[in-house]
Amino acid sequence: MGKECEEIFEGLLQHGRLSLTEIIERYKEASKQGDSSADAARDSFNSLVNARFVERCPAPDPLLEPPAAEETAAKKRGAKSAKIQAQTMEQQALAAAAPMESMRFLVEDIWNDSVERADKRTTDVKCGMKRKQGDLESNTKDSATGEKEVLWRANFEEFIRRLRHKACVANVKVRVNNDAAIVLAATLELSRQSETKLRIDNSVPQSINAIYDEVIKREGGLGMDLERIRASLDDLGCEAPLMEIDETYSVDLKNIIEQARIEEVESIVLKRYGREAYRMFRLLSKADRLVETDKISDTTFVEKKDAVKILFKLWKDDYLEMKKVIARAAKQSEFILWKINKQSLWEHILDEMYHAALNLRLRITHEKEQEKEILQMPKDKLVGELGNKYMRLRKVCIVLESSLMNLDDSLMLFHDF
Repeated sequence: MGKECEEIFEGLLQHGRLSLTEIIERYKEASKQGDSSADAARDSFNSLVNARFVERCPAPDPLLEPPAAEETAAKKRGAKSAKIQAQTMEQQALAAAAPMESMRFLVEDIWNDSVERADKRTTDVKCGMKRKQGDLESNTKDSATGEKEVLWRANFEEFIRRLRHKACVANVKVRVNNDAAIVLAATLELSRQSETKLRIDNSVPQSINAIYDEVIKREGGLGMDLERIRASLDDLGCEAPLMEIDETYSVDLKNIIEQARIEEVESIVLKRYGREAYRMFRLLSKADRLVETDKISDTTFVEKKDAVKILFKLWKDDYLEMKKVIARAAKQSEFILWKINKQSLWEHILDEMYHAALNLRLRITHEKEQEKEILQMPKDKLVGELGNKYMRLRKVCIVLESSLMNLDDSLMLFHDF
């Protein structure tokens, strides 16, 4: 979006929240172009707001309704009920503070006018014009009121939404094909502005003509006709509409994210427990139901003795759920059934990833602490053995930091998407 937008967004990240006046004044100082850069700052700010990367701040003091009598009684039932009530109150406060969707990204002309008046007052003072004390107080009051009314912040929700869309497209490109990825990217681009919450299960329905117009704008999509687009939508799991008059399609994003999570866990199982465990875990993930031990052993071509050991290992490490069933007949028999509980598995994997991220952070800190004397030395003195130690530390840090970045992507998949 340009260097100007980057400069404005950097200021919002550093300060948290700024008024439009403060944003423009900060941009003037950074660009060193004075008042002539104000219009460029406003245009860049408007571009960020239109792209939804910047939003109005929520109300500082949201008005909450007093709790009802039954809610107060529920609060006294125990610690668990109190915890649920506290979470509910927090959600209520966030909802009450959030501006209406119609106002969240609205930039009014009056704010620009107040900035122009502030610029004019600054110019007048610099020119040596005398002012009455009442005028100065009025200007100060107007400025304070403007800053109170207009505060802006970075909209992290929009970044997470775009990263979620990007992750869905990347997964489809590998798992399905490139055509499906192009169609999905086009569909998500059309529905992004209409999404009312972050984790939507299905994309906003779009007409086939709108999807086609967006697809041909993309790299690799110019040669795609309506039949290829419909075939790709079918590959994405979209059902064909019953009436051709209203031919709209919606993509199941929840299923794509779930498939990406399953693939991530399957890769962990493969590396940690081996290929036989990977085959059994994959069978259970596709079955999505309780499966008996013998069935697992026969389907995956693993000896029952080895299969039982592997399944118990996965169960012990919280990757599987186990259920024992006793059949009462002429001869009493016990069957062991296995299943993947995806919700508890996601929580377990997320917890493991948090621990892994912490361990990587600690390892990086330890490596730098061990060689802190070398890091403090001038580079021209890092020769011979010292140079070798420095290069070793540099390579180790690059590997560890790269692993941490890859882990961040996986954390977002399970925590934010």
